[in-house]
Amino acid sequence: MTQSTHSLATSTSSGLERDARQHSAGTVNDPGQIALGVIIGRSSEFFDFFVYCIASVLVFPQLLFPGESAIVGTIHSFFIFSLAFIARPIGSLVFMTVDRRYGRGTKLTVAMFLLGGSTAAMAFLPSFDSAGMFAIYLLCALRFTQGLALGGAWDGLASLLALNAPDNRKGWYAMMPQLGAPLGFILASSLFAYLMLTLSPEDFLAFGWRYAFFVAFAINVVALFARLRLVATSEFGSLLEKNELQAVRVRDTIRHNGRTVLLGALVPLVSYALFHLVTVFALSWVVLYTPANPGQFLLTQGVGAVLCALGIIASGFIADQIGRRRLLGYSAAIIAAGALLTPLLYAYNIINEGMIVLGGFAVLGLCFGQAAGTLASNFKREYRYTGSALTSDLAWLLGAGFAPLIALLLCVAYGPIGVGAYLLSGAAATLLVLHFNKQFGQKNTD
Repeated sequence: MTQSTHSLATSTSSGLERDARQHSAGTVNDPGQIALGVIIGRSSEFFDFFVYCIASVLVFPQLLFPGESAIVGTIHSFFIFSLAFIARPIGSLVFMTVDRRYGRGTKLTVAMFLLGGSTAAMAFLPSFDSAGMFAIYLLCALRFTQGLALGGAWDGLASLLALNAPDNRKGWYAMMPQLGAPLGFILASSLFAYLMLTLSPEDFLAFGWRYAFFVAFAINVVALFARLRLVATSEFGSLLEKNELQAVRVRDTIRHNGRTVLLGALVPLVSYALFHLVTVFALSWVVLYTPANPGQFLLTQGVGAVLCALGIIASGFIADQIGRRRLLGYSAAIIAAGALLTPLLYAYNIINEGMIVLGGFAVLGLCFGQAAGTLASNFKREYRYTGSALTSDLAWLLGAGFAPLIALLLCVAYGPIGVGAYLLSGAAATLLVLHFNKQFGQKNTD
């Protein structure tokens, strides 16, 4: 190892982390062990994420905008919802600096406690009737803080998993971090469904919903220790020394890999848009436009999340057979067909909300399972960690951050056909990027 490489590795690792790696030098962590830590970490993040998502439909419109109609209150709530996605790239920028100066362990500890703390603090949110505009401003601040923390929670463990995966099983190991999304949603939706079905509407709005936010902090502590254990492994230290997982300056990353960051953010556009259409928007549709019980619908969505998890697992097998690029292309084409047909079938009562959600979740699993990090191998080695983090932030911002808001506004203006057109545009963008990015096609067919 050269002197310069050693100094770079040292600069991204605190003394405690280096001591822990030396202590565990004789321990070998196989990809399965790494995958478990990654799944636990992602599940905790998505639990926080979905607890807020569900509350943004069932709680905040009534709690913070009581003088508005249900639709207008939900639109306002979805504006606040988007703040975390705007803050996420800022969080990455801030926490990359913490990473370089104090180490990955310090960065993760601060980010995870900030994420859990801001989520738990929402449990104490006052109503508009008791605090006026302060209640709205407080939720905006906490939601923005959530986004900052999510940016800082990027740990590079998914990259560690991919780099440790066998060459013939890249697709299989690439899907494992994605399992955190359906698992997190199953936990969040089940908890809210239980609260809604066992409490009266008045009790649920007064105090019941707050329990879900208390749970988030405890889950984040468990996930933090699972991730720190992997950060302290000798494999992680070795990859730091090779500059594989080093945090570098954002401006340098953009200067050398700006095209890859942009294309990487556009590839999963349809996946992330569908992600929020079958979760947040679908729940808002049921609440605003149907007489269905939201608690029962959350259970249906939970079943859909199980299908999504199975689809994610299947994507690992399929991608290793036909390639990730081809699977993403096929999935985007299926979503495009669904975007065209679903409004028509729904208008003629051939399908209902539950069938749409279950089908949407199943297709989501196939595309979402291979959507993250699809261009990671195109980054130059020293920019891979920062580049992957920026790509993820932009992908969520462009594909998911405003999806519920845009879908609801289009639905108000044009009905379900407007939502279908929106999803179709995302599928078209994904297919265009896959078609024109020849470099992506060459490097990610394994």
